[in-house]
Amino acid sequence: MPNTQSVKFARVPHPSPLPAAKRAELLKNPGFGRVFTDHMVTIHYSDAEGWHDAKIEPRAPIPMDPAAAVLHYAQEIFEGLKAYRTADGGATLFRPEENARRFQQSAKRLAMPILPESVFLEACDLLVSTDRAWIPDGDGSLYLRPFMFANENFLGVKPSSGYLFMVIASSVGSYFKTDAPAVSVWVSTEYTRAAPGGTGAAKCGGNYAASLLAQAEATKHGCDQVVFLDAVEQRWIEELGGMNVFFVFDDGSLSTPPLGGTILPGITRSSLITLAKDKGIKVREERYSIDQWRTDAGTGRLREAFACGTAAVVTPIGTVRSKDGEFKIGNGGSGAKTEELKAALVGIQRSRAPDPHGWIHKVF
Repeated sequence: MPNTQSVKFARVPHPSPLPAAKRAELLKNPGFGRVFTDHMVTIHYSDAEGWHDAKIEPRAPIPMDPAAAVLHYAQEIFEGLKAYRTADGGATLFRPEENARRFQQSAKRLAMPILPESVFLEACDLLVSTDRAWIPDGDGSLYLRPFMFANENFLGVKPSSGYLFMVIASSVGSYFKTDAPAVSVWVSTEYTRAAPGGTGAAKCGGNYAASLLAQAEATKHGCDQVVFLDAVEQRWIEELGGMNVFFVFDDGSLSTPPLGGTILPGITRSSLITLAKDKGIKVREERYSIDQWRTDAGTGRLREAFACGTAAVVTPIGTVRSKDGEFKIGNGGSGAKTEELKAALVGIQRSRAPDPHGWIHKVF
């Protein structure tokens, strides 16, 4: 079906939304990814009809046949973006067009139908508008999870002929549970996240499933996150389990691993590169080895490192552990450049600072 296809959303009233008092209690400390709103968006796809039967309806379990293709062949993709409450009582999204485009690229890689950008945006706007009371005040936000999976009932290795696109929402606070000034990371030398020609640049569930054992290993060694090396030489830093990574050097410059099919093209990553260049900071997209990371941290050439992503925003990395030992970065906490870039990013995201690049999408 054409990428310009439009749909008309039906609205299904919620018979019993959560009472305001109970919702307010949940929003006091929502954590991350455990408090869900009243509604969801659903849109069906078939080869015969294209995108159809679009609804905003009460959040509920999904009926699924045991032979649904996603359960056997893992055709599934997803996105993550946040809605922020503004000072005037409105709500905004940060660069949702980029999420829509990345969703299309993920779909292409997984042999799935392309959801038009306008439909993706309308679905997100509709859910945020409908569940606006679920957007937390303060530093919280409403995390949106658009996703799509194959739901044709068959057993056989081929692209499905039917899919379900959905958007659900979760009221969230901080992603990391630690109160430490920086997170610790474990360098995985046994497991890799993605290989050339694979699905590393797609946001699909299989990539994250493959990272879980390595993340469990990181937790076992007292670390908050895992760092993956490249699959070919096992020496080049690629990304964390669910975040991109940046390095800050003593000359004030930044570097980040280059995209090339094995690293997810993060929207936060792209935004930080632009903001850094706006400030006159030199940014290199180049390979950086684990050995060089250790050496530069020891000599002081490397002053800071941080992870970034929609969920974690900008999070300083203080300690790096591996089977070869442990080293600290700088003072083991955050650094001036990390905090400067985080403040610039969050200021735009929360409409507290000018938006020179037109990144803010106003929902209402």
